Amino acid sequence: MSLTRNAEATAARTADSRWLEILARAGFIGYGIVHLLFAWLILQVAFDSSGEEANQNGALRTLGAQPMGKFLLIAIAVGLVAMAIWQALEAAVGHHAKQGKERLFERIASVVRTVVFLWLAWTAFRVVQDASSNSADQQQAFSEKLMASGGGRFLVGLAGLVLAAVGVGMVIYGLKKKFERNLKIGEMSPKTRTLARRLGMAGYIARGAVFAVAGLLIVVAAVNYDPEKARGLDGALRTLRDQPYGQILLALMALGVAAFGVYCFLQSRYRKV
Repeated sequence: MSLTRNAEATAARTADSRWLEILARAGFIGYGIVHLLFAWLILQVAFDSSGEEANQNGALRTLGAQPMGKFLLIAIAVGLVAMAIWQALEAAVGHHAKQGKERLFERIASVVRTVVFLWLAWTAFRVVQDASSNSADQQQAFSEKLMASGGGRFLVGLAGLVLAAVGVGMVIYGLKKKFERNLKIGEMSPKTRTLARRLGMAGYIARGAVFAVAGLLIVVAAVNYDPEKARGLDGALRTLRDQPYGQILLALMALGVAAFGVYCFLQSRYRKV
């Protein structure tokens, strides 16, 4: 017990680090930039003019191709690593304001965020190193290999269901405005609070819709043994574009993802860290 308490105390002291807080808040700015670029790529896919992947990987590559792009990628990666450390500490010793199942859910969510932030940071570093692999192609190849193995189609389908469930969870999270619990509402003016609420709702609903569609397509790919449809976010968006009213839906999604990007800028100031 004493070892556990000592570990928790050490983690708590680390979580109280001023420098970690500063870097995490800077990370939100980078996270916002990634989502604004992601929104731009979705718009390009909607109007059939994108040669880049319509996902966070493509957004980072787009940024890396700009003047000073690699410097910005390194800065974003450092901020994302700080965000990952913060969320890992939250998963270990945080969320004390909540109890029981609610705290358990928040700690699991922090684990997921830790993985996402680390993956994006790793992707940013790979782009800086000029890694040219296409993540959608990699996912299709992996899905094809997995489907060919015993029980592989079940695992691919299960992964799709999990992704779709995460997407639905994001939509509910946005509709119920649960994100406000993580903001310093008392420090906001009424106009800023209203803006944060609208941006947060639009952002979480749009991101949830994108993940839900991608998850459902992976399930369909597993059922029909069609790895070409298991291409993640990029494949999901391009498939949606080819449906009736697909371009309009993608444009709305792009606006929502852009709203989340701006919401991240607000989080850099008002998020409880």
